[in-house]
Amino acid sequence: MTLSRTFTRLAAGVCCAAAIAFGASTVAMSTGKATLKSAGPLAFGPDGILFVGDSIGAAIVALDVDDHTPRSGGSVEVKGINEKIAAMLGTAADQITIQDVAVNPISKNVYLSVSRGRGPDAVPVILRVDTAGKISEVSLENIRHSSVSLPDPAAIAAGDNPRAQGQRMDVITSVKYVEGKVFVAGLSNEEFSSSLRSIPFPFTEASKAAGIEIWHGSHGRFETNAPVRTFVPYEINHQASILAAYTCTPLVKIPVSELKPGNKVKGTTIAELGAGNRPLDMIVYSKGGKHYILMANSARGVMKLPADNLETYSPITKQTEPAGVPYETIADLKGVQQLDKFDDANALVLMTGNGSMDLRTVPLP
Repeated sequence: MTLSRTFTRLAAGVCCAAAIAFGASTVAMSTGKATLKSAGPLAFGPDGILFVGDSIGAAIVALDVDDHTPRSGGSVEVKGINEKIAAMLGTAADQITIQDVAVNPISKNVYLSVSRGRGPDAVPVILRVDTAGKISEVSLENIRHSSVSLPDPAAIAAGDNPRAQGQRMDVITSVKYVEGKVFVAGLSNEEFSSSLRSIPFPFTEASKAAGIEIWHGSHGRFETNAPVRTFVPYEINHQASILAAYTCTPLVKIPVSELKPGNKVKGTTIAELGAGNRPLDMIVYSKGGKHYILMANSARGVMKLPADNLETYSPITKQTEPAGVPYETIADLKGVQQLDKFDDANALVLMTGNGSMDLRTVPLP
Protein backbone atom coordinates (compact mmCIF):
# COMPACT_ATOMS: atom_id res chain seq x y z
CA MET A 1 0.00 0.00 0.00
CA THR A 2 1.23 3.46 -0.88
CA LEU A 3 -0.17 6.88 -0.30
CA SER A 4 -1.88 8.25 -3.39
CA ARG A 5 -0.61 11.55 -4.71
CA THR A 6 -4.00 13.11 -4.00
CA PHE A 7 -4.16 11.98 -0.40
CA THR A 8 -0.47 12.64 0.27
CA ARG A 9 -1.16 16.23 -0.64
CA LEU A 10 -4.08 16.29 1.73
CA ALA A 11 -2.14 14.79 4.60
CA ALA A 12 0.50 17.45 4.06
CA GLY A 13 -2.21 20.09 3.70
CA VAL A 14 -1.04 21.47 0.37
CA CYS A 15 -0.98 20.59 -3.30
CA CYS A 16 2.12 21.16 -5.40
CA ALA A 17 0.20 23.18 -7.97
CA ALA A 18 -0.94 25.75 -5.42
CA ALA A 19 -0.15 28.80 -7.51
CA ILE A 20 -2.18 27.49 -10.45
CA ALA A 21 -5.04 26.39 -8.21
CA PHE A 22 -5.13 29.76 -6.49
CA GLY A 23 -6.14 31.58 -9.64
CA ALA A 24 -9.02 29.19 -10.28
CA SER A 25 -10.10 29.03 -6.65
CA THR A 26 -10.41 32.77 -6.11
CA VAL A 27 -12.49 33.50 -9.23
CA ALA A 28 -15.71 32.94 -7.29
CA MET A 29 -14.52 34.84 -4.22
CA SER A 30 -15.76 38.31 -3.39
CA THR A 31 -14.12 41.00 -1.27
CA GLY A 32 -16.05 42.26 1.72
CA LYS A 33 -17.16 41.19 5.16
CA ALA A 34 -17.07 37.45 5.81
CA THR A 35 -19.76 36.34 8.26
CA LEU A 36 -19.12 33.59 10.80
CA LYS A 37 -21.67 32.56 13.40
CA SER A 38 -19.14 30.13 14.88
CA ALA A 39 -15.60 29.04 14.06
CA GLY A 40 -14.69 25.38 14.46
CA PRO A 41 -12.65 22.94 12.34
CA LEU A 42 -9.98 24.42 10.07
CA ALA A 43 -8.20 23.16 6.95
CA PHE A 44 -5.92 24.69 4.36
CA GLY A 45 -6.46 24.41 0.64
CA PRO A 46 -4.62 25.83 -2.37
CA ASP A 47 -2.26 28.75 -1.89
CA GLY A 48 -3.13 29.59 1.68
CA ILE A 49 -6.92 29.50 1.40
CA LEU A 50 -8.29 28.70 4.85
CA PHE A 51 -11.52 26.71 5.20
CA VAL A 52 -13.52 27.32 8.38
CA GLY A 53 -16.34 25.08 9.57
CA ASP A 54 -19.24 27.15 10.92
CA SER A 55 -21.60 24.72 12.69
CA ILE A 56 -24.10 27.29 13.94
CA GLY A 57 -24.24 28.87 10.48
CA ALA A 58 -24.23 25.40 8.84
CA ALA A 59 -21.65 26.56 6.32
CA ILE A 60 -18.07 26.18 5.14
CA VAL A 61 -16.35 29.53 4.68
CA ALA A 62 -13.25 29.91 2.50
CA LEU A 63 -10.93 32.80 3.42
CA ASP A 64 -8.02 34.11 1.38
CA VAL A 65 -5.87 35.05 4.39
CA ASP A 66 -3.27 36.70 2.09
CA ASP A 67 -0.45 34.53 3.43
CA HIS A 68 1.36 33.25 0.34
CA THR A 69 5.07 33.73 1.07
CA PRO A 70 6.87 30.35 1.18
CA ARG A 71 8.86 29.45 4.26
CA SER A 72 10.67 26.26 5.23
CA GLY A 73 12.14 25.16 8.53
CA GLY A 74 11.66 27.08 11.75
CA SER A 75 9.61 26.21 14.81
CA VAL A 76 6.84 27.57 17.02
CA GLU A 77 6.89 28.07 20.81
CA VAL A 78 4.18 30.11 22.55
CA LYS A 79 3.70 29.41 26.25
CA GLY A 80 0.42 30.37 27.91
CA ILE A 81 -1.22 31.06 24.57
CA ASN A 82 -4.74 31.02 26.03
CA GLU A 83 -3.78 33.80 28.47
CA LYS A 84 -2.13 35.81 25.69
CA ILE A 85 -5.22 35.45 23.51
CA ALA A 86 -7.53 36.42 26.39
CA ALA A 87 -5.48 39.55 27.09
CA MET A 88 -5.52 40.43 23.39
CA LEU A 89 -9.32 40.03 23.21
CA GLY A 90 -9.98 41.78 26.51
CA THR A 91 -11.35 38.88 28.51
CA ALA A 92 -10.32 36.17 31.00
CA ALA A 93 -8.53 32.97 30.01
CA ASP A 94 -11.48 30.84 31.14
CA GLN A 95 -13.64 32.66 28.59
CA ILE A 96 -11.45 31.54 25.70
CA THR A 97 -11.86 28.23 23.84
CA ILE A 98 -9.40 27.28 21.13
CA GLN A 99 -11.49 25.14 18.80
CA ASP A 100 -8.85 24.10 16.26
CA VAL A 101 -5.37 24.83 14.93
CA ALA A 102 -4.04 24.54 11.38
CA VAL A 103 -0.62 25.18 9.84
CA ASN A 104 -0.42 27.09 6.57
CA PRO A 105 1.88 24.69 4.69
CA ILE A 106 3.28 27.53 2.60
CA SER A 107 4.21 30.14 5.24
CA LYS A 108 4.28 27.85 8.31
CA ASN A 109 2.15 30.42 10.12
CA VAL A 110 -0.40 28.84 12.47
CA TYR A 111 -4.11 29.68 12.44
CA LEU A 112 -6.50 29.20 15.34
CA SER A 113 -10.28 29.24 15.51
CA VAL A 114 -11.29 30.71 18.85
CA SER A 115 -14.52 31.31 20.73
CA ARG A 116 -14.62 34.39 22.95
CA GLY A 117 -17.22 33.65 25.61
CA ARG A 118 -19.33 30.58 26.26
CA GLY A 119 -22.50 29.11 24.83
CA PRO A 120 -24.49 30.21 21.77
CA ASP A 121 -23.48 33.87 22.20
CA ALA A 122 -19.73 33.17 21.96
CA VAL A 123 -17.96 35.37 19.41
CA PRO A 124 -15.91 33.54 16.73
CA VAL A 125 -12.40 34.82 16.05
CA ILE A 126 -9.67 33.69 13.63
CA LEU A 127 -6.10 34.29 14.82
CA ARG A 128 -2.68 33.97 13.19
CA VAL A 129 0.51 33.03 15.05
CA ASP A 130 3.76 33.54 13.15
CA THR A 131 6.94 31.55 13.73
CA ALA A 132 8.24 34.33 16.01
CA GLY A 133 5.22 33.76 18.27
CA LYS A 134 3.41 37.00 17.38
CA ILE A 135 -0.39 36.67 17.65
CA SER A 136 -2.65 38.75 15.41
CA GLU A 137 -6.31 38.70 14.48
CA VAL A 138 -7.40 37.92 10.93
CA SER A 139 -9.83 40.70 10.09
CA LEU A 140 -13.03 39.49 8.46
CA GLU A 141 -14.23 42.99 7.63
CA ASN A 142 -12.71 43.26 4.14
CA ILE A 143 -11.37 39.91 2.98
CA ARG A 144 -11.66 37.80 -0.14
CA HIS A 145 -14.00 34.97 0.73
CA SER A 146 -16.72 32.60 -0.38
CA SER A 147 -19.03 30.20 1.43
CA VAL A 148 -21.36 27.29 0.89
CA SER A 149 -24.34 26.30 3.03
CA LEU A 150 -25.02 22.72 4.10
CA PRO A 151 -28.55 21.73 3.02
CA ASP A 152 -29.30 19.19 5.74
CA PRO A 153 -27.76 20.23 9.09
CA ALA A 154 -28.90 19.00 12.48
CA ALA A 155 -31.54 21.45 13.67
CA ILE A 156 -30.94 24.35 16.02
CA ALA A 157 -32.43 23.35 19.36
CA ALA A 158 -35.03 25.39 21.20
CA GLY A 159 -34.29 26.18 24.84
CA ASP A 160 -31.23 25.14 26.78
CA ASN A 161 -31.09 21.38 26.18
CA PRO A 162 -27.32 20.71 26.35
CA ARG A 163 -27.54 17.55 24.24
CA ALA A 164 -29.49 19.27 21.49
CA GLN A 165 -27.17 22.29 21.55
CA GLY A 166 -24.22 19.90 21.31
CA GLN A 167 -25.74 18.27 18.24
CA ARG A 168 -25.87 21.64 16.52
CA MET A 169 -22.20 22.27 17.32
CA ASP A 170 -21.47 18.85 15.78
CA VAL A 171 -22.92 19.82 12.39
CA ILE A 172 -19.26 20.17 11.34
CA THR A 173 -16.73 18.15 13.33
CA SER A 174 -13.81 17.84 10.90
CA VAL A 175 -12.80 19.36 7.55
CA LYS A 176 -10.11 18.44 5.00
CA TYR A 177 -9.28 19.63 1.47
CA VAL A 178 -7.89 17.63 -1.43
CA GLU A 179 -7.57 18.43 -5.12
CA GLY A 180 -10.65 20.53 -5.63
CA LYS A 181 -12.89 19.03 -2.93
CA VAL A 182 -13.62 19.90 0.68
CA PHE A 183 -14.47 16.82 2.76
CA VAL A 184 -16.78 17.54 5.71
CA ALA A 185 -17.81 15.28 8.62
CA GLY A 186 -20.56 16.00 11.13
CA LEU A 187 -24.26 15.54 11.87
CA SER A 188 -27.14 15.97 9.44
CA ASN A 189 -30.91 15.90 9.98
CA GLU A 190 -31.26 12.60 8.12
CA GLU A 191 -32.07 9.13 9.47
CA PHE A 192 -28.35 8.28 9.41
CA SER A 193 -27.34 11.55 11.06
CA SER A 194 -23.62 10.69 11.08
CA SER A 195 -22.56 12.26 7.79
CA LEU A 196 -19.70 12.68 5.34
CA ARG A 197 -19.76 14.76 2.20
CA SER A 198 -17.42 16.17 -0.43
CA ILE A 199 -18.02 19.68 -1.74
CA PRO A 200 -16.37 20.91 -4.97
CA PHE A 201 -14.26 24.04 -4.62
CA PRO A 202 -14.63 26.77 -5.90
CA PHE A 203 -18.01 26.58 -4.22
CA THR A 204 -21.30 26.41 -6.10
CA GLU A 205 -23.57 24.42 -3.80
CA ALA A 206 -23.34 21.49 -1.41
CA SER A 207 -25.27 18.29 -2.03
CA LYS A 208 -26.93 16.19 0.64
CA ALA A 209 -24.50 14.24 2.79
CA ALA A 210 -23.91 10.50 2.73
CA GLY A 211 -25.10 8.83 5.94
CA ILE A 212 -22.58 6.59 7.69
CA GLU A 213 -23.25 3.40 9.66
CA ILE A 214 -20.47 1.74 11.67
CA TRP A 215 -20.01 -1.19 14.03
CA HIS A 216 -18.94 0.18 17.40
CA GLY A 217 -16.71 -2.47 18.97
CA SER A 218 -16.75 -1.03 22.48
CA HIS A 219 -20.54 -0.54 22.51
CA GLY A 220 -21.24 -3.81 20.71
CA ARG A 221 -23.78 -2.43 18.23
CA PHE A 222 -24.26 -0.70 14.89
CA GLU A 223 -24.49 3.09 15.13
CA THR A 224 -25.69 5.75 12.71
CA ASN A 225 -25.96 8.82 14.95
CA ALA A 226 -22.45 9.19 16.38
CA PRO A 227 -20.47 11.81 14.42
CA VAL A 228 -16.97 11.31 13.08
CA ARG A 229 -14.75 13.23 15.50
CA THR A 230 -11.66 13.48 13.31
CA PHE A 231 -10.56 11.93 10.03
CA VAL A 232 -7.82 11.79 7.41
CA PRO A 233 -8.22 10.86 3.74
CA TYR A 234 -5.86 8.00 2.91
CA GLU A 235 -5.37 5.41 0.18
CA ILE A 236 -5.91 1.81 1.29
CA ASN A 237 -5.18 -0.98 -1.17
CA HIS A 238 -5.26 1.52 -4.07
CA GLN A 239 -8.67 2.82 -3.00
CA ALA A 240 -9.19 6.42 -1.89
CA SER A 241 -10.63 6.17 1.60
CA ILE A 242 -11.53 8.11 4.71
CA LEU A 243 -9.99 6.93 7.98
CA ALA A 244 -12.47 8.13 10.60
CA ALA A 245 -12.22 8.04 14.40
CA TYR A 246 -15.25 8.09 16.71
CA THR A 247 -15.79 8.52 20.43
CA CYS A 248 -14.98 5.38 22.49
CA THR A 249 -12.84 4.78 20.02
CA PRO A 250 -13.45 2.88 16.77
CA LEU A 251 -11.21 3.54 13.76
CA VAL A 252 -13.20 3.06 10.55
CA LYS A 253 -12.33 3.00 6.84
CA ILE A 254 -14.89 4.41 4.42
CA PRO A 255 -14.48 4.34 0.60
CA VAL A 256 -14.59 7.83 -0.92
CA SER A 257 -16.35 6.37 -3.98
CA GLU A 258 -19.43 5.68 -1.82
CA LEU A 259 -19.79 9.25 -0.53
CA LYS A 260 -22.60 10.08 -2.92
CA PRO A 261 -25.42 12.47 -2.00
CA GLY A 262 -28.01 10.71 0.16
CA ASN A 263 -26.20 7.37 0.01
CA LYS A 264 -26.23 5.14 3.11
CA VAL A 265 -22.70 3.85 3.61
CA LYS A 266 -21.49 1.08 5.91
CA GLY A 267 -17.95 1.75 7.15
CA THR A 268 -15.52 -1.02 8.08
CA THR A 269 -14.19 -0.92 11.65
CA ILE A 270 -10.53 -1.95 11.64
CA ALA A 271 -9.57 -0.94 15.18
CA GLU A 272 -11.17 -0.49 18.58
CA LEU A 273 -8.88 1.77 20.59
CA GLY A 274 -10.73 1.76 23.91
CA ALA A 275 -13.81 3.09 25.73
CA GLY A 276 -14.08 6.30 27.74
CA ASN A 277 -12.12 8.30 25.21
CA ARG A 278 -12.71 10.96 22.56
CA PRO A 279 -10.34 11.35 19.59
CA LEU A 280 -9.38 14.99 19.17
CA ASP A 281 -7.17 15.26 16.09
CA MET A 282 -5.32 13.03 13.66
CA ILE A 283 -2.54 13.32 11.06
CA VAL A 284 -0.73 10.96 8.69
CA TYR A 285 3.03 11.14 8.15
CA SER A 286 5.98 9.09 6.91
CA LYS A 287 9.22 8.29 8.68
CA GLY A 288 11.97 5.83 7.82
CA GLY A 289 10.09 4.67 4.72
CA LYS A 290 6.94 3.78 6.66
CA HIS A 291 3.63 5.56 7.14
CA TYR A 292 2.01 6.30 10.49
CA ILE A 293 -1.12 7.80 12.01
CA LEU A 294 -0.74 10.11 14.99
CA MET A 295 -3.93 10.63 17.01
CA ALA A 296 -4.49 12.93 19.99
CA ASN A 297 -7.12 11.72 22.48
CA SER A 298 -8.99 13.13 25.45
CA ALA A 299 -8.19 10.25 27.85
CA ARG A 300 -5.67 7.95 26.17
CA GLY A 301 -2.85 10.31 25.28
CA VAL A 302 -1.29 10.48 21.82
CA MET A 303 -1.37 7.22 19.89
CA LYS A 304 0.95 6.20 17.07
CA LEU A 305 -0.51 3.59 14.71
CA PRO A 306 1.04 1.89 11.67
CA ALA A 307 -0.64 3.09 8.47
CA ASP A 308 0.82 0.56 6.04
CA ASN A 309 -1.19 -2.49 4.92
CA LEU A 310 -4.41 -1.42 6.63
CA GLU A 311 -6.32 -3.65 4.21
CA THR A 312 -4.90 -6.71 6.01
CA TYR A 313 -6.80 -6.06 9.25
CA SER A 314 -10.00 -8.06 9.60
CA PRO A 315 -13.23 -6.12 10.13
CA ILE A 316 -14.32 -5.92 13.76
CA THR A 317 -17.89 -7.23 14.02
CA LYS A 318 -18.20 -8.25 17.68
CA GLN A 319 -18.08 -6.39 20.99
CA THR A 320 -14.46 -6.13 22.03
CA GLU A 321 -11.85 -4.44 24.14
CA PRO A 322 -8.98 -2.77 22.21
CA ALA A 323 -8.34 -4.81 19.06
CA GLY A 324 -7.39 -4.53 15.39
CA VAL A 325 -4.72 -2.04 14.29
CA PRO A 326 -2.19 -1.87 17.17
CA TYR A 327 -0.97 1.36 18.72
CA GLU A 328 1.69 2.70 21.03
CA THR A 329 1.21 5.62 23.38
CA ILE A 330 3.76 8.42 23.03
CA ALA A 331 4.66 9.06 26.67
CA ASP A 332 6.37 12.40 26.00
CA LEU A 333 3.24 13.94 24.49
CA LYS A 334 0.83 14.58 27.35
CA GLY A 335 -2.14 16.91 27.40
CA VAL A 336 -2.30 17.37 23.61
CA GLN A 337 -5.59 19.03 22.66
CA GLN A 338 -4.98 19.80 18.98
CA LEU A 339 -2.56 18.47 16.40
CA ASP A 340 -1.42 19.31 12.88
CA LYS A 341 1.51 18.49 10.65
CA PHE A 342 4.08 21.31 10.63
CA ASP A 343 6.56 19.84 8.15
CA ASP A 344 8.00 16.45 7.22
CA ALA A 345 9.87 16.17 10.52
CA ASN A 346 7.66 17.99 13.03
CA ALA A 347 4.11 18.25 14.31
CA LEU A 348 2.40 21.28 15.78
CA VAL A 349 0.63 20.63 19.09
CA LEU A 350 -1.61 22.63 21.40
CA MET A 351 -1.08 21.09 24.83
CA THR A 352 -1.99 21.69 28.44
CA GLY A 353 0.13 21.04 31.49
CA ASN A 354 1.24 22.67 34.75
CA GLY A 355 -1.61 25.15 34.51
CA SER A 356 -0.53 26.44 31.09
CA MET A 357 -1.75 25.97 27.52
CA ASP A 358 1.17 26.01 25.09
CA LEU A 359 1.50 25.97 21.31
CA ARG A 360 4.70 24.36 20.06
CA THR A 361 6.35 22.22 17.43
CA VAL A 362 7.59 18.76 18.41
CA PRO A 363 9.48 16.07 16.44
CA LEU A 364 7.29 13.47 14.78
CA PRO A 365 7.79 10.24 16.76
